[in-house]
Amino acid sequence: MKDESSAIAEPRLPISSPEANIGSAQGERPAGRPQRTASAGRTRRPVSAGLVFGFLGVLSFSFTLPFTRVVVGELDPLFVGAGRAVVAAALSIIVLLVIRPRLPRGRQWLRLLVVAAGVVAGFPLLTSFAMQSAPAAHGAVVIGVLPAATAVVAVLRGGERPSRAFWLASIAGLGAVVVFVAVSGGGLTGLHPSDLLLLAAVVLAAIGYAEGALLARELGSWQIICWALVIGLPVMLPLALVGASHGPLTAGPGAWLALAYVSIVSQFIGFFVWYRGLAIGPIATISQVQLLQPVLTIVWAALLFGEGLDPVVVIAATVVVVCAGSAVRARVSKHAPAIVNPVAGENAPA
Repeated sequence: MKDESSAIAEPRLPISSPEANIGSAQGERPAGRPQRTASAGRTRRPVSAGLVFGFLGVLSFSFTLPFTRVVVGELDPLFVGAGRAVVAAALSIIVLLVIRPRLPRGRQWLRLLVVAAGVVAGFPLLTSFAMQSAPAAHGAVVIGVLPAATAVVAVLRGGERPSRAFWLASIAGLGAVVVFVAVSGGGLTGLHPSDLLLLAAVVLAAIGYAEGALLARELGSWQIICWALVIGLPVMLPLALVGASHGPLTAGPGAWLALAYVSIVSQFIGFFVWYRGLAIGPIATISQVQLLQPVLTIVWAALLFGEGLDPVVVIAATVVVVCAGSAVRARVSKHAPAIVNPVAGENAPA
C-alpha cells in the first residue's frame, strides 16, 4: 500500500481560491441564482462541523473521570494511568501498520512529543492518582478550567485572538460549572491535596490539545494521537509493568470494563474526533464545548451510580449550556489559515 493511502477519509474544507468557485463544469452558473462566494462557504460549514466533532469528543471524555474512579478503587493507579496508554498504543500500531500514512518530519516529531507529554502521559497519570482521593464531582469542577486553559494556549501558541465577548462568556461558563458541581454533589466541600495533581493535568492537557490541533492541520487528526501514543510507549510500558508489580491484578468485571473504556475510547477513539474538531477550529472556540463535560459527567454519575438530580441541577446545567453557546458564537480573529495538504496539494485541513 502506498504511503499516500488513507482508509480513514476526512472531509475537506472548501478551497479558498477564486477559481474553485467559478461556475460548474460548463463554466457557468444557473441564471438567476446568486453566486456563492468562497468566504461565505468557509464561514458556516467549518465551524458547525468543528462543533459536531468537538461535542463527540467531549461526550467520549465525559465518562473518563467516573470510570477512572471505578478502576483505581480496585487496581493500582500507576497501572491504570500507564496501562490505558499501552492498550491505546497497541491499537495505534495496528492502525498505522494497516494504513501506513506519511511519516512525520523534522520538528513535527518534537511537537508530537509535546502532545504525548500532555495527553498520553501527563493527564492520564495525574488524574488516575487524583481519583484515588478526590470525588468525581470535585475532579469535574477542577477539570472545568480546561476550556479556558486551552483557549489561553491557543492565543499564545496559535495566534488566535478571541473577542472580549468570548472571554466574558468563557468566564461566566467557568463560574456556572463551579456552581453546577457545588449544588449537584458537594464538589466544593474543601480543598483536596489532589487538586494540585488535577491542575497540573489541566495545564498539560491544554498544551497537548492546542499543539495537537495545530499539528493535525498538517498530519491529520487521527494520526496525531496514534503517533503520540507510539512515541509515549517506551515510557508508558515500563510504568505499567511497575504498577502491575505493586499487587495482584485482581478486579471485578466492572473495573475491567471501565479500564477498557478509558483505554479504547477516552485515550484513543475520542481523540480522533476531538482533534478533528480542534483542527477545524478556531481552537479557542471549539475548546469551549468542554464546558459541557462536567455537566455530562455528573449526569452519568447520577445514572450509573444512583446520585440524585434535582431541579436546581437542571437550571445550573441550562446556564452552562447557554454560556458555552455564547462563547462558541463569539468572534475569534486571526484564525490560522488552511494548511496545504502535503498529499493532495490543496488547501484543506488534514
